[in-house]
Amino acid sequence: MAQFVRYASTKYDVVVIGGGPGGYVAAIKAAQLGYNTACIEKRGALGGTCLNVGCIPSKSLLNNSHLYHQIKHDSENRGIAIDGEVSVNFPKLMEAKEKAVKQLTGGIEMLFKKNKVTYIKGSGAFVDEKKVSVTPIDGSEELELEADHFIVATGSEPTPFPGITIDEERIVTSTGVLALKEIPKRLSIIGGGIIGLEMASVYSRLGSEVTVIEFQNAIGAGMDAEVAKTSQKLLAKQGLKFKLGTKVVSGVRDGEVVKIEVEDVKSGKKEDLEADVLLVAIGRRPYTEGLALEKAGLELDNKGRLVIDSQYRTKHDHIRVIGDVTFGPMLAHKAEEEGIAAAEYIKHGHGHVNYGNIPSVMYTHPEVAWVGLNEEQLKEQGIKYKVGKFPFIANSRAKTNLDTDGFVKFLADAETQRVLGVHIVGPNAGEMIAEAGLALEYGASTEDIARTCHAHPTLSEAFKEAALSTFDKPINF
Repeated sequence: MAQFVRYASTKYDVVVIGGGPGGYVAAIKAAQLGYNTACIEKRGALGGTCLNVGCIPSKSLLNNSHLYHQIKHDSENRGIAIDGEVSVNFPKLMEAKEKAVKQLTGGIEMLFKKNKVTYIKGSGAFVDEKKVSVTPIDGSEELELEADHFIVATGSEPTPFPGITIDEERIVTSTGVLALKEIPKRLSIIGGGIIGLEMASVYSRLGSEVTVIEFQNAIGAGMDAEVAKTSQKLLAKQGLKFKLGTKVVSGVRDGEVVKIEVEDVKSGKKEDLEADVLLVAIGRRPYTEGLALEKAGLELDNKGRLVIDSQYRTKHDHIRVIGDVTFGPMLAHKAEEEGIAAAEYIKHGHGHVNYGNIPSVMYTHPEVAWVGLNEEQLKEQGIKYKVGKFPFIANSRAKTNLDTDGFVKFLADAETQRVLGVHIVGPNAGEMIAEAGLALEYGASTEDIARTCHAHPTLSEAFKEAALSTFDKPINF
């Protein structure tokens, strides 16, 4: 018989359900604010999808596959001679990914101990609006927790494709594609969003023949149209094949291959494709399974999102919801900000997340990053704006790095020069976008940025010159 796990208390000030980026940050912040806090997580490892089967493992594969590809194909241009064959040790590549994940999940456990957060490994379900029951993952006896405040942060899961059966071997989600046993010769991907394109980049570099199938006529949903078009051209040069404006009719596993039927959206012409692995990457949906929301009287909208107000409160003021399971972009850093804000609302009655200033990054090569409004949104809203661009080919650091694809693009108010949006495709875009976020947060103008001294030679000088070109002429182009 399993032994009952006894915790120091079954009554807490704050109980967080979910230990992902939103949940674990909310728990730590609540504890730092003086609350007796518990966090329930059923995965058995903290960090949620992002850390375990999302952001972190994918970045490990992206970084190491890029390093391999660069060594194999770009060393000679850099004056580096490689004696002998350069090859991929795929199991070792996966091992490096897992090592990074374990170190980081363990790090969060240490943060819980440091901040005196009680970590409960199990599945939480509402008993009523004041209590949750927890079924521990080790099989021990169920326990019941009472709390003054609850924060629900159960995240999201991959959206299934109607009629396609996922087996996580040949037909996979973002979870399965991170755990393949071998490099597929042919990889087809349904969805030209960030997840699909990042995985396309990884396996293309490792030698797979990759085809991206996208229903829309452009990749990168949410990207500025000019940036999306440029990014697609650069990825196509790397060997990725794109079928845009294409509908997937069916996908069926047949032994060791997957047979896919597609149809041109405009003409209706059908085509049969085959792949060794099919990745379904059409987005994510809120995850609420097993929460017994009805027992607490919590509401879902027609997209399965928990309904909240501007302070993350449900119909019950003491139950708040953050992250992917409710409204807004499904991004780890958005959930983290909400975790802090939710804890601050409980403590102080006020918190802050600027939803107009949440960056997005695609970690392909070159990287793509953006924050604020894009051109299409500005036109829709009737806002008069100016465009400032600067290409990396004119940047001294990019030239010395032999990495000159892409540009920095500023969108600024036509009268005041206030920064409205920044869009970057190019080297180090994901790091550089932080400066744009700071500018947006403080209402900076492009002149403020252009008159700020940027170190030479750095990629960030392209950022400065793009800002300058919204109201004057750039110096180096």
